[in-house]
Amino acid sequence: MSENKDPQVAEQAGSVEGVKFVYDFTEGNKDLKDLLGGKGANLAEMTNLGLPVPPGFTITTEACKVYLDSGEEPAALRDEVSAHLEALEQRMGKKLGQTDDPLLVSVRSGAKFSMPGMMDTVLNIGLSDKSVQGLAKQAGDERFAWDSYRRLIQMFGKTVLGVDGDLFEEALEKAKEAKKVTVDTELEAADLKKLVTAFKKIVKKEAGRDFPQDPREQMDLAIKAVFDSWNGDRAKLYRRQERIPHDLGTAVNVCSMVFGNLGPDSGTGVAFTRDPASGHQGVYGDYLQNAQGEDVVAGIRNTVPLAELESIDKKSYDQLMQIMETLENHYKDLCDIEFTIERGRLWMLQTRVGKRTAGAAFRIATQLVDQGLIDEAEALQRVTGAQLAQLMFPRFDEKAKVEQVGRGIAASPGAAVGKAVFDSYTAVKWSRSGEKVILIRRETNPDDLDGMIAAEGILTSRGGKTSHAAVVARGMGKTCVCGAEELEVDTKRRRMTVPGGHVVEEGDLISIDGSTGKVYLGEVPVVPSPVVEYFEGRMHPGADDADELVQAVHRIMAFADRKRRLRVRANADNAEDALRARRFGAQGIGLCRTEHMFLGDRRELVERLILADTEDEREGALAQLLPLQKKDFVELFSAMDGLPVTVRLLDPPLHEFLPDITELSVRVALAESRQEPHENELRLLQAVHRLHEQNPMLGLRGVRLGLVIPGLFTMQVRAIAEAAAERKAAKGDPRAEIMIPLVGTVQELEIVREEADQVIAEVQEATGTELKLAIGTMIELPRAALTAGQIAEAAEFFSFGTNDLTQTVWGFSRDDVEASFFTAYLEKGIFGVSPFETIDKDGVGSLVAAAAKAGRATRPDLKLGVCGEHGGDPESVHFFHEVGLDYVSCSPFRIPVARLEAGRAASTSAGSDHR
Repeated sequence: MSENKDPQVAEQAGSVEGVKFVYDFTEGNKDLKDLLGGKGANLAEMTNLGLPVPPGFTITTEACKVYLDSGEEPAALRDEVSAHLEALEQRMGKKLGQTDDPLLVSVRSGAKFSMPGMMDTVLNIGLSDKSVQGLAKQAGDERFAWDSYRRLIQMFGKTVLGVDGDLFEEALEKAKEAKKVTVDTELEAADLKKLVTAFKKIVKKEAGRDFPQDPREQMDLAIKAVFDSWNGDRAKLYRRQERIPHDLGTAVNVCSMVFGNLGPDSGTGVAFTRDPASGHQGVYGDYLQNAQGEDVVAGIRNTVPLAELESIDKKSYDQLMQIMETLENHYKDLCDIEFTIERGRLWMLQTRVGKRTAGAAFRIATQLVDQGLIDEAEALQRVTGAQLAQLMFPRFDEKAKVEQVGRGIAASPGAAVGKAVFDSYTAVKWSRSGEKVILIRRETNPDDLDGMIAAEGILTSRGGKTSHAAVVARGMGKTCVCGAEELEVDTKRRRMTVPGGHVVEEGDLISIDGSTGKVYLGEVPVVPSPVVEYFEGRMHPGADDADELVQAVHRIMAFADRKRRLRVRANADNAEDALRARRFGAQGIGLCRTEHMFLGDRRELVERLILADTEDEREGALAQLLPLQKKDFVELFSAMDGLPVTVRLLDPPLHEFLPDITELSVRVALAESRQEPHENELRLLQAVHRLHEQNPMLGLRGVRLGLVIPGLFTMQVRAIAEAAAERKAAKGDPRAEIMIPLVGTVQELEIVREEADQVIAEVQEATGTELKLAIGTMIELPRAALTAGQIAEAAEFFSFGTNDLTQTVWGFSRDDVEASFFTAYLEKGIFGVSPFETIDKDGVGSLVAAAAKAGRATRPDLKLGVCGEHGGDPESVHFFHEVGLDYVSCSPFRIPVARLEAGRAASTSAGSDHR
């Protein structure tokens, strides 16, 4: 938000000459999203293209920021709105809310980034007890006028006055029951008049005031309500989920109303220039006759496919197809379009670059390259590593025995299994208890957002691909099946009845397939994704039966590999993981954690080494460990032949290799009480007490362990050197690098390096093999980062251990804090995302950047990498590219994601706003 927190200063800002807070649709363009929001910028762009857009104006995000910071609208705003309203009235030939032929407007939110359903909209502003009569006379349709009026009171009451929306819905249901009808379009004018009276009573009782009859008061209050909705709970939750900055504010669009609820020759719809679920070209969307726009996205009435509009109104259909082609060619991307037909006349209400599934994103990007609309660099901006990760999730096994109970619209792909829940509160509660859940609703609304986030998937019995559930699920990458009409959802009794009479109670397991729309009872087994099979080498993209999606992924990955500067390595501790990482495209191993090699049967040897009282005991343990270590490294160097392998010397917190002190104490106490021999246990307990640490993560580990236990690190260096010599003798190409962990001062590194160089020289002399083993260190302590220039004098490479660096910079114990208070920090907005998931650029990141700069100032050829799990995080990869690292290293499964993001980071093409 604006840094200006002083109301007086904020008010002055609104009166500064030259500051403009309101833009007519004819004044803006699509590049002004920061100022006009996405909706306003695109309405202006369509106006500029000569498309049929109802006249209107946009109040800027800057006005919203002033209001949110100060609690007051800018001083100049009211006069600017009045001037633009007067111009709109002159253009339309009628005044807002006049009694004979009223001008009506909508007031709609429009932030820079699409936030479907998260902020507020009010339609039909300008209607009152008097003007509704004029609207009925002008339209020649009394039912239409009263329907529009009841919608205004309902929206205004809920959005502006804070009335519980369920009260209006209950009154509407009662009106339908009294009339013995099932849909609101069957209510007649007299019924709607009664409903208006009932709605006004609800407003009076719940809001403590009458519904405002002054049209300008309606509009002004609605504008403030839209501003306020930026900080509504659901909007803040959505922004946290989608990582949208909280300081952008929303624009407000005031648009002259056009009506889709004027009868069978009117209607409203949503269209996509390509299928947002698959990416295929064709006619995709939903249309609803005799309805206003909110009816479609709310999913409260089932729509017809857009293709049926051709038989309903061919003229409007043909015009819409032409406009869709114009917009896609103009925006060079999938466009999401809202439109209304008023008595046979088509109006465009919105367009935006449409949200899409992960699979659709990859297909569309390659299609647009083939059409010559975008180049490879731009194609990389149209996909994300997060989307690629979604495509690597398993899918349902088509060969499994299943019990299908329904089928809806495949709105957002994926294979989701979980326990049925019927409200968002339960979804969140059960999810926090570790349960996987499927949220089942008749239709979702913005208040269901927290439940949608918590659920594995979403199932609705109403709505289509453009409903709230579908749009939000696609944006979040959640599996979603919509419009499964054969399923009877009873949210009050918390159950769902399927064809044949079977009842799914809350807590029963169900499975939904967002790729086919199928719904199954019980848990359906899953199989690997074809994208994973491709990365594993089990599916060739050029094969005749290759999955179309695999071909698109293959091409995008080729684009990324050609563009990227960052190399991508793997965190792998054994040959099996190394081989898999290599198939996934790893260009080496950036972190081999040798402590993982000593678990299981070998743990006792390390325990003996640590607890050794005499040199003979220590030498005996080392002698047994050496051949085991050498065998590990021979296998690893063989799997990664020709590629670098960075081996981190032993870095366990000491307690991981010592007997549990409590368990050992109990054994000794029991032996003493039974007067049994226990000399060995007592000796061991005394040693464990001597070495016991209150905080092992900050104790005797890493380089400290190597300095305190003679021979430990030299044994490992010898094993590495001998393994490399053996591989060379076998005509291999080992490229080992030795990494010293937890260094805090250059003196530690110098001592270990001197010993390591001596061992390597001994192995070279003994084997007659020349060995080039780079020696470097892990930068994982703040002091190491701050003294990186000195440490670089003794290091040939740095690898940033951002997991530990994050812990030591923040003073967090990761194992404790994530479960204790991170949830509260995320909910309060202290964190936008966990600093263990995405690198904290301001704190940890600044140390990484400073250390990289200082290290290279000392040693220009210093190799720089990162081996914490941040190396596979999409946003973090971009940061590491910017600060000049040479490579990132991550777990094998995340290698494709890191490759893609490294390519995206290197691409300088426009298009960074695509989400």
